[in-house]
Amino acid sequence: MSDVDKSAVAQAENVSEKPRKRGCLGHCAKFWWAYLIAVVVIVVVVVPCVLLVAVPKIAQQKIDDAELILDGIVVTQAETKSLTMAINSTIKTDGSVHADIDGFEGVMYLEDHEPHTPFAKINFPATTADKLQTVNVTQNLHITDVEALTRFNTWLLINDTLRVTVKGDTHVHVKGISRAYSVVFKKTITMPGLRGLDGTVVKPTWIGLKPDQKGNNFRADTIIPNHSRVSFELGNVTFHNYLLGDEIGTVYIDNLTLRPGNNEYPMRATIENPAVIDALGKKPYCEENGVLPFQIRGKKVVRNGQSLPYFANALAAYNQTVKIPIGEAVNASLGITIPCGGLGGGGEKRGFSSLLF
Repeated sequence: MSDVDKSAVAQAENVSEKPRKRGCLGHCAKFWWAYLIAVVVIVVVVVPCVLLVAVPKIAQQKIDDAELILDGIVVTQAETKSLTMAINSTIKTDGSVHADIDGFEGVMYLEDHEPHTPFAKINFPATTADKLQTVNVTQNLHITDVEALTRFNTWLLINDTLRVTVKGDTHVHVKGISRAYSVVFKKTITMPGLRGLDGTVVKPTWIGLKPDQKGNNFRADTIIPNHSRVSFELGNVTFHNYLLGDEIGTVYIDNLTLRPGNNEYPMRATIENPAVIDALGKKPYCEENGVLPFQIRGKKVVRNGQSLPYFANALAAYNQTVKIPIGEAVNASLGITIPCGGLGGGGEKRGFSSLLF
């Protein structure tokens, strides 16, 4: 056989040899056990870690990042041991997680008062993690802590703003995952207060020498501003009435409901006329057209025959000063103007004072 033929045979034999296994196929076939272990690790370790650790943390973070906006609170049907509270609110999220949130019982308390004693417990409905979610709930509440509710009402009355926290335990259901994850819903909102009912206006309409059928000798129209987002159905409200440090009578406002904005109501009162006449003759009031600084402080709140101490005690914790142009009413009703120094000495003053009884 020639050299050329030997070379050709050798090349043919080499070509006919079984090709060598190369690349991933060969490697996977040889080390299948290693890949199996890797898959088992992913399934047994990594996936549970994601489901049990990473997803709950993400869910809690999304809850924490959500914004709760209080649109309004309406308190109605108040009784001694219960009331109806309607809360209208909005929750804003980034909408990046598709999930459902279970309904839960949430407590409400003053964030800046320790200990954090709830003044209300509300059953919040189930919601979603949409970008904008309206949450409205109306519930009849049994009052379990009168002191805590009174404190909330007092803070709401006297402050420009106050911080209230809503907190409750619930569960999140992430779309595509059957497991429910425990999360804590906790939001602190800053809400406007009543500012001490600052801006209240009292316009006297009548002052009598003798009391009317209800025993009152003073009537007025009032404008009571409500700077908050809370509406109260109070009922019949009674106030102590003070003038220059002395209590001189009682003020009544019947069927009072304070809604956000200005509230106009008739006022009636039983006052000591001699004390008013005496004050009108003193400086600087006699030089200021008879405008006197009266003070009122809550005494009683009664609705449908039931006492409401959580409102009454809140109103009793604050003395509100209202400047009333009562000199004009005295002139219009009684036909007299009180000069500086009073109505004069002796019999003239005593004679007029005797008409006031």
